[in-house]
Formats: sequence, C-alpha cells, structure tokens
Amino acid sequence: MKFLVIWRIDIALLSRDVFKSVMTMPDYAEPLERQGKVLARYHIPGSHGGAWIYDVTSHEELDMLLARSPVFNFSRYEVIPLADMVPPGGRPAG
Repeated sequence: MKFLVIWRIDIALLSRDVFKSVMTMPDYAEPLERQGKVLARYHIPGSHGGAWIYDVTSHEELDMLLARSPVFNFSRYEVIPLADMVPPGGRPAG
C-alpha cells in the first residue's frame, strides 16, 4: 500500500526543540529507505515540512511509522492513498 504523506510543521509550535526534531528527520528516514518503507522524500519549497511516499503493508503500519517520526507532535499530516496506474504485471490494454 502506497501513501503520499505531506507533513507541515505547526508554526505556532516553532521552538528550539522543534528545530532539533526537524534536524533528526534524515536519521529517521535512512533506515526506512533501506527497508523500502519510504520510497521517496521531498522538501516542499517555501514551506516548513515535506512530502514522503511510504510503501507499507497496512494502515496500522503507516500509523505506527508516522507516530515514531521525530516531528509527529509538532506537525499536521495529510495522508493520501496512492494507486498504481499500470496494473501489476503489465500495461493496460489499448
């Protein structure tokens, strides 16, 4: 199951602790990328946050991974389920 997760830091909570948490996001992401749980991650220019694509086995796994994020308590999340446009095993007919 793939999900696009857009997270934005709540500016009202911006503090030294929030800044420290944001700076640890690469350390949080690297093992998830190696495991194939995070397929891609992007910074959204002009905003405080990012867009990550997760590939997980369940909604519960995604929820657990988000809850473990260093910025979880300081961010707002938009979670968008993704569906492949090409069916497994090949190209669409036509």
